[in-house]
Amino acid sequence: MRAKTAVVLGAQWGDEGKGKIVDVLSDGFSAVARYAGGHNAGHTVIISGQKFVLQLIPCGVLRPNCMGIIGNGVVLDPIAFLKEVARIRELGVDVDGQLRVSNRAQVILPYHRMIELAAESAPGRQKIGTTSRGIGPAYEDKMARSGLRVVDLLNPALLKTHIEAACAEKNAIVHALYGTEPLDPQKMFDEYAAAAEQVRPFVVDGARMLNGIIKDGGSVMFEGAQGTMLDIDHGTYPFVTSSSATAGGAATGTGVGPTNIGTVISVTKAYVTRVGEGPFPTEIHDPIGDHLRARGNEYGAVTGRPRRCGWLDIPLLRYSNTINGAEWLVVTKMDVLDELDEIPICIGYEIDGKVTDEIPADVHGLEAIKPVYTKLKGWQSSTEGITDFERLPRAAQDYLRFQEKESGAKIGMVSTGPDRDQTMILPEFAEILKELHR
Repeated sequence: MRAKTAVVLGAQWGDEGKGKIVDVLSDGFSAVARYAGGHNAGHTVIISGQKFVLQLIPCGVLRPNCMGIIGNGVVLDPIAFLKEVARIRELGVDVDGQLRVSNRAQVILPYHRMIELAAESAPGRQKIGTTSRGIGPAYEDKMARSGLRVVDLLNPALLKTHIEAACAEKNAIVHALYGTEPLDPQKMFDEYAAAAEQVRPFVVDGARMLNGIIKDGGSVMFEGAQGTMLDIDHGTYPFVTSSSATAGGAATGTGVGPTNIGTVISVTKAYVTRVGEGPFPTEIHDPIGDHLRARGNEYGAVTGRPRRCGWLDIPLLRYSNTINGAEWLVVTKMDVLDELDEIPICIGYEIDGKVTDEIPADVHGLEAIKPVYTKLKGWQSSTEGITDFERLPRAAQDYLRFQEKESGAKIGMVSTGPDRDQTMILPEFAEILKELHR
C-alpha cells in the first residue's frame, strides 16, 4: 500500500501557481512540508478575494488543522521568518499552533546577503539573476560544513563564537574582492540572539515529526519551491537555484525516506514563464508575450520582477516529468490563453540542423535550440471559473488532451482563475485525493 503522501512541484522554472494548488490540495492533509529553497521563493494564495503571499511558510497553514513544517533542506533567515509569521498572524491564521521548523535547517545570516549582493553586482561576473537574499552563500556554507543550523542558533555561546569567526573571514574576503564595508559581529549577535528566542517555540525534529505523522496514518504533502529547471543538478545550469527543487529533494530535504513518497504531482502553466537570466527556448519576443504577461499578471510574488513569457515546451515538460517521476499534471492559468485565435506548442528542437527532443545539458546547446512548433486552434471564449471539464470549449479540451498525451503524465486538475474555488478536479484524480485524505 502506498504511503498517503504527495510531492507537489513546479515543472519548469517556478511561478507555475504551486501556492494555489498546494492550498487547494492541502484540504484533508495532516501536514504540508516545505523541503528546499528559502525566502527567495514566493507563493500567492487567494481565498475569497483575500490575498496571502507566503515566502517560507508552507501553504498548509491556511487550512485549519493542517500543520506546516519547514524542513531541513530549507535555508531559513530568522528575521524574514519572524516578519512573515507576524504578517500571517495578523491575517487571523493560527500560525503559532500550526507551524514548525526543523532543528536541522540551515540559517541565513547577514554576511550571506552581503556576499551574494557584492558578487552579483561585481563587474565582469556572469549574472545568474539571484534575488540577493543570501540563499546561495548559505547553501555554500552548508556544503563546506561551516554553516549554522537552527539548533545551533538556539545556543547563544555557540552562536556568538560562530558569528565572530564567520565575520572575521567573510568581512576580509568581501572587502578584498569587492571593497564592501565590514559587518559588525556584536550587532549581528545581539539581533540574532534575540530573534532565536522568538524562533525557539517553533523548533522541532522535523524528520521525527513527519515520520510520526505518516506512521500514525496521517497524510503529508511535500511542497516544492522554484521549479524543476532551476534544480541544482537537473536544471539549466548555471542559471539555477542552489537546492534540489525536484522530487528527490523531498526525501533529503525532510528526512522522509523515498519509499514513503506516494505520488508526484507536477504543476505547469498552460504556457511557460521564467524570471531572471538563463536560456528559455520558447520565449516570445513579440507583443503576444506582453499580452500574456498582462493577462497572467506575470510579476514575481516576492521580487515584483516581470516574468519572461513563452509557449508551452513539450520536450521540456516530458523531461521534467521523467526526472520527477510525475504521475499527475496540474495545468494552471488556462484562462490567460482565452483571447488567442491560435496557440503554438513546441513539440521538438532543431539544434545544428538536427531535430531532437533531448534537452541539452549545456547552456550553449540550450541557446542553440530552434523550437519546432505545431499550432492548435484557440477557443476565443472565456474559461475563467469553469470547474467542469465538459463545459470547457472544445478547443480548450483539445489543448489539454494534447498536453496530456505528449507529456507522459495524466492531467488531474486545471486552474481557471486565481481564487481557490476556480479549480476543476478531474474524476480519476478526485479518487486519488480520497485515498490520500483517508
